[in-house]
Amino acid sequence: MRYIGDFHIHSHYSRATSKDMNIEELDRWARIKGIQVLGTGDFTHPQWFRELREKLEPAEEGLFKLKDGNSPIRFMLTVEVSSIYSQGGPSPRHSGLRPREGGQVRRIHNIVFAPSFETAAKINRRLGEVGNLRADGRPILGLPARELLRMVLDVSEDCLLVPAHIWTPWFSLFGSKSGFDSIEECFGDLSPYIYAIETGLSSDPAMNWRLSALDNITILSNSDCHSARRIGREANVFEGEELSYKNIIGAIKFSRRANAGDSSLPMKLVLTIEFFPEEGKYHYDGHRDCKVRLAPSESKKVKAICPRCGGPVTVGVLSRVEELADRRAGYVPENAVPYRSMVPLDEIIAEAMEVGPQTKRVTREYDNLTGVFGNEFAVLLEAREEELEKATLPEIVEAIRRVRSGQLSIEPGYDGEYGKVKVFNEGEKRSRKEQGSLFAV
Repeated sequence: MRYIGDFHIHSHYSRATSKDMNIEELDRWARIKGIQVLGTGDFTHPQWFRELREKLEPAEEGLFKLKDGNSPIRFMLTVEVSSIYSQGGPSPRHSGLRPREGGQVRRIHNIVFAPSFETAAKINRRLGEVGNLRADGRPILGLPARELLRMVLDVSEDCLLVPAHIWTPWFSLFGSKSGFDSIEECFGDLSPYIYAIETGLSSDPAMNWRLSALDNITILSNSDCHSARRIGREANVFEGEELSYKNIIGAIKFSRRANAGDSSLPMKLVLTIEFFPEEGKYHYDGHRDCKVRLAPSESKKVKAICPRCGGPVTVGVLSRVEELADRRAGYVPENAVPYRSMVPLDEIIAEAMEVGPQTKRVTREYDNLTGVFGNEFAVLLEAREEELEKATLPEIVEAIRRVRSGQLSIEPGYDGEYGKVKVFNEGEKRSRKEQGSLFAV
């Protein structure tokens, strides 16, 4: 059996999130997307924790489902914790931060997985002694990342901590503005308990494979979504017979061992589903206020200074990878978990129809395709072209084919601006307007 999991999301108690991030809508959209296991996010927030306890009931070991319903969706208790603190040692060369007494400012986000409500409640009590858990679904604490890991493991060794979106400039393990240059600098003697990292939208596994230091670290991809319809924009595909918290965590911890042929593991990670990293908000360097976008080579020439205003640019993910990489681009480690890059289906339909993603035309065609094939991932990953041709417009079939083959043009994102994906060039669009459907037989 194959199971798709998205473990990093947020509830409606997190800042800048949609009101539809409630448990019922999350369950509904997980079915539409084709996700079987969804992280709850935000279990440290008292009101969200209360909602989870009221609305979920035990399913398989360590997993939960909606009460009084027949939904197949399973939930796993997760939360993202923001640690902001000072710590000495070398800082990223592009940080632009002035040293504070006691060290450099660090801003690190980590995802915590818990096997039960009882364990999560213990974590909440410990973290509640450190800071205010009511202010945000993603708590902001003056707790070093290493101490967070120690605290979580003290509560239960069955917990897992995964550094989130590890390359994002402002809030991540390797971030150019406030991160570290290695896992060991951040977690010290507890580094062996870091089994996995999360790529974030602006990087993909191939970029992370360039660091030999990550060879024994599992690469996960999650949506980090703030609205329910964005669940699964990045996700993880597992294979196994028995679904449980223990088996999923085991698959995360030992993915390379499983790919090397270890058949003793009941479940393994077989694929990650990725954004095209150029579409992420921090792929290139740049300065949003001046609309300056810079590739790493261009940024080096101007010494990471905005050529328009003279201020520092935000050094993006690609530059940081280049800075820390000890391998050439294109290197694939032995037993690496493969990945596939995708564009969300509503964006593909919108591009093919030349309308906005939120329009009624896109919604109708999205509902049509997910209805015919069962869910969004079935459309994007599994449906054959001849099946798609019977179900939708030729332009949409061609757009899906191009996305699958990576035949795209993308203006890279930078300094908080998403990249812009283009499936069809301007010449093709003009031709369609003049001749009708470009791909009609």
